[in-house]
Amino acid sequence: MSVKDKNHARKADSNTIRDRAGEAIDTARTSAIEAYDNAREGALSAGRTVGAGIGSAPLVTIAGGLAVGALVAALLPRTRVEDKLIGPVGERVTGAGRAAVDAARTAGQDKLADLNITREAGKGVVDSIVDGLGQAVRASGQAALGSVRGER
Repeated sequence: MSVKDKNHARKADSNTIRDRAGEAIDTARTSAIEAYDNAREGALSAGRTVGAGIGSAPLVTIAGGLAVGALVAALLPRTRVEDKLIGPVGERVTGAGRAAVDAARTAGQDKLADLNITREAGKGVVDSIVDGLGQAVRASGQAALGSVRGER
């Protein structure tokens, strides 16, 4: 093989490598764009779900906000001035708050028990829904298959 042929072969190899690298870059770019689009859609969907949840259960949202606020307040260190000015009142408020939470929890649990809304009953409902969904999917699949086969 002559020097000229070897140079030509090297150029062809480098062109092949360059082409492969370009294809790899294009594939990576496409994958990155798809991942971004999927993440954006997921975030939008999550935002819509949260918005719907807030609209359908505003009291739960308020309770969640209060819980987050209480957690943040518990994590922040108290100052000496706060202890001096608010200490005794804060202790009384904390005690009253705990008593209110305990009373609300007990009353809620009692009412749920009276209505037979228990963990076991909830499990039965979920099992029933899952079974119903399975039956609906099977019936839909059989109907679609029958339609394709011409069996109406």
